[in-house]
Amino acid sequence: MEGQPTVDAVIEQIAPRLRRAREKKGVSLADLARVTGISTSTLSRLESGQRKPSLELLLPVTAALGVPLDEIVSAPRIVDPRVPQQPEKSGGRVLIPLSRHQSEPRAYKLTIPAHDEEPHLRVHAGHEWLYVLSGKLRVRLGDQDFTMGPGEAAEFDCQIPHWFGAAGRGGCEVLSLFGKQGERIHLRTQRR
Repeated sequence: MEGQPTVDAVIEQIAPRLRRAREKKGVSLADLARVTGISTSTLSRLESGQRKPSLELLLPVTAALGVPLDEIVSAPRIVDPRVPQQPEKSGGRVLIPLSRHQSEPRAYKLTIPAHDEEPHLRVHAGHEWLYVLSGKLRVRLGDQDFTMGPGEAAEFDCQIPHWFGAAGRGGCEVLSLFGKQGERIHLRTQRR
């Protein structure tokens, strides 16, 4: 998983953490060897990463230093890759996140009910990509006013005054990608 430490990365951190913990306590390798019964050369190789750490070595060392084992060994975090879908509702629209909010671009599935509403154009920072899954989507983009059907996509700079909503009697479902930047996708629509 992106951003998560691997097992190898966790193991690589054990040696420097052991050295820091020992030095912080002011204990020499020779003193630690006397207390633990582990040879000085083994402890030295353990701290330099030349010896693979094992519980047989780590438990007596952490006990002698008075350091919790999880301070030396932090398990790799395995994060559930599924995105929790907590729909947000606003003005009859349902917005379901499809990506984690800290990622760029952010992905959403948007369900838009049919409304007879006047478009209210707005501007903000970013780029938006729209892909129609079902129904018809009306898009106002500056002076342009067009309708998109299933399988059609649009991409635009959000600094251009824009609005989009369901066209016709039925609602529509749209995939929306929103981000600060990104590759442009092709626009294929018909003028309204």
